[in-house]
Amino acid sequence: MTPLAAAAVVTATFLGMEFVAWFMHRFVLHGPLWFLHRSHHVRHPHRFERNDFFFLFYGSLSMLFIIYGSADKDWRFWVGSGIAAYGTLYFFVHDVLIHGRLRFWRKSRNTYLRALNMAHKMHHKTTGRDGSEEFGLLWVSPRYFSLARRKPAPDRESRRLRESAN
Repeated sequence: MTPLAAAAVVTATFLGMEFVAWFMHRFVLHGPLWFLHRSHHVRHPHRFERNDFFFLFYGSLSMLFIIYGSADKDWRFWVGSGIAAYGTLYFFVHDVLIHGRLRFWRKSRNTYLRALNMAHKMHHKTTGRDGSEEFGLLWVSPRYFSLARRKPAPDRESRRLRESAN
C-alpha cells in the first residue's frame, strides 16, 4: 500500500470512528448496554467505572487489526492505526479535558474545546437513559460554538483572586 493510500485509510477510519462512536453511544450505550454505561452518568467515588470496559473493546479491536495487518502493512494495519488514533484523542479530550481524570489539563480558552465541553455537559445533564443529546465526541452543534464565543473563559488570575477572597 502506498503511503498516500495508507494515510487515506487512517484518515477515513479516524473520521468514520466519530460516526461509529456517535451511533454506538446513542443506540447501544443508551440502549441495551445502559447497565454498563450508566456508571458514566452518575457521580461515584471510584476511580474507574463499568463504562471503562468499552475502552477495552475498542483497544482490542484496534490491536487485532494492527497485529493481523502488520506483516504486510495491509489495510488492516492502517484501519487499526486509525482506530488507535481516534481512541488516543478520545482519551485526552473526553477523559482528561472534559472529565478531568488526570489533572494536568483543566480548562481551555480555545473556543472549539470550550464548545465541546459545553455540549458534553449538556449530555450529562440527564442522568437517565433517555433524554440526552450530543452523543458524539468531536462534532459539536453550532449553538455551542456561539455560546462558547459569547461566554468568555475565566482567566486563571481572576479565578485565583476570587477563590482567595472567599
